[in-house]
Amino acid sequence: MKVHDLRPPKGANRQRRRVGRGIAGKGGKTAGRGTKGQGARDTIPMGFEGGQLPLLQRIPKLRGFTNPFRVEYTPVNLSALDAVGGDVADLPAIVAAGLAKKGALVKILGGGELARSLRVEAHAFSRSADAAIRAAGGTVTVVPLPFGHGRPPAKGNALTNR
Repeated sequence: MKVHDLRPPKGANRQRRRVGRGIAGKGGKTAGRGTKGQGARDTIPMGFEGGQLPLLQRIPKLRGFTNPFRVEYTPVNLSALDAVGGDVADLPAIVAAGLAKKGALVKILGGGELARSLRVEAHAFSRSADAAIRAAGGTVTVVPLPFGHGRPPAKGNALTNR
């Protein structure tokens, strides 16, 4: 005897019962569904949970990724720094000029031109803003990020451009 000669014993395999094919024999008329009621009908949509909000609607839609290490800054252009009076543009002066809200992290961007020498203090600077402020004879001071803004970086990953 070889493997291709093997057959299941007689009666081990039976054809499945085809229900709903007339009233002759079992599985006719109501086809094993009982009488009336929701289960007797074919109108239940897939995923229906008896009126409960279906699982597919309950789970959040996976669209993208939220970076837990993101630090969000309020952008302030160089041209807007003219609104700050005096020769020091620190955080309280920027807030007083209405360029940022109190407690916000401020990043100075290189949009526009700086006509006068300024001492600028902010949490971050773009390279072009840094170069423009120094070219105008001003100084740049990076204020460290206050504790509690965002999550601390993972071990070995320091946040750059502070």
